[in-house]
Amino acid sequence: MQSVRYCPNCGSKLDTKLIEGVERKACSSPTCGFVHWDNPLPVVAALIEYQGQIILARNAKWPREIFSLVTGFLERKETPERAVIREVREELGLDSEVTRFIGHYPFGEMNQIILAFSVSAAGELKTSDEIAETKLITIEQLRAYDFGPLYITSAVVRDWLEQTPNNPPQPTSARIRPRG
Repeated sequence: MQSVRYCPNCGSKLDTKLIEGVERKACSSPTCGFVHWDNPLPVVAALIEYQGQIILARNAKWPREIFSLVTGFLERKETPERAVIREVREELGLDSEVTRFIGHYPFGEMNQIILAFSVSAAGELKTSDEIAETKLITIEQLRAYDFGPLYITSAVVRDWLEQTPNNPPQPTSARIRPRG
């Protein structure tokens, strides 16, 4: 559970209570009734096709060897499709369009649900304050790319490769498999 300690409605202390068979933080005031459900946050991810290649990005806070997909939080009143287009624009300066939904991936360690999309992008590639550098790779390079501890990225790439026309699946030993 997150470190929420006080009720956002009335300011009373939150206590741990058994609610619907699960321990949850709930308001200690008998008249309030607030429950902190601690639902996962929706995050969008973009597998970006750009000039016949795939863009991988390194977050400015990550080690030099770690590259992944562009991701970002879904904002209030925003559709996942609009969010992924916004994130590509904000982080890479590119115009884009969603070509298809790849899949959804629970990311329990961060209490997130990842909504991954295939995106076609155009324009001049730039980086934002969040992105330290980008890497353009071919589909063949992507097929063999080692995402290390980023098992969600590996799963998104695997699913995208399996869904992509004219990109037949490789033998099982060559496929990227999620870790954990």
